Amino acid sequence: MDAALRVKAESAIGFMPPDEGLALHEAAIAACTAVPGAPLVEIGSYCGKSSLYLGGAARDHATALYAVDHHRGSEENQPGWEWHDPTLVDDDVGLIDTLPIFRRTIADAGLEQHVIAVVGDSTTVASHWSTPCALVFIDGGHGSEPAHRDLETWAPHVAMGGLLAIHDVFPDPADGGRPPYEIYLRARGGGFEDVSATGSLRVLRRERRNLTLR
Repeated sequence: MDAALRVKAESAIGFMPPDEGLALHEAAIAACTAVPGAPLVEIGSYCGKSSLYLGGAARDHATALYAVDHHRGSEENQPGWEWHDPTLVDDDVGLIDTLPIFRRTIADAGLEQHVIAVVGDSTTVASHWSTPCALVFIDGGHGSEPAHRDLETWAPHVAMGGLLAIHDVFPDPADGGRPPYEIYLRARGGGFEDVSATGSLRVLRRERRNLTLR
């Protein structure tokens, strides 16, 4: 990964450890090679940390990353929860707004031509999406309903031979919440095959045209 971009990614606001970020970057490169010209899609961008790892690959392979996020924060980012950051609250509306930070992160990295912010609910966006994706990265809401919904609505958009990446997959319940692990198991049993595991990041390849996400 470009050294300067790597420094910016590691210093950006977010929750992805460097080894997982680099693994995500490598997965994006592999996906761009396997499905040339197809876009990358990220579900859950927060302040843009993971977007830099993915965006660098998109830039170097003449494609684009569509970063889908409503920018109001996931459940765990809300007041009273462990991952709440009060500096991200827009005092005028009393709600989290990570979009300004996201835009600054992407601009500072020189990736505005390659990372396209899609501001909205991921399910709504997925219902209108029609382009096969080289890679879909799921890192949105970690509650049961949003996590399973993201898998169900976005996994079908992964191109044959393309990759599905899921963050915060913890086989041991003591290490983290269950929904990302649950959707990983559904993907693995429904038409995707394991490619790699780095920390809590799982990368799978679509091997079947007809998915059975039980």
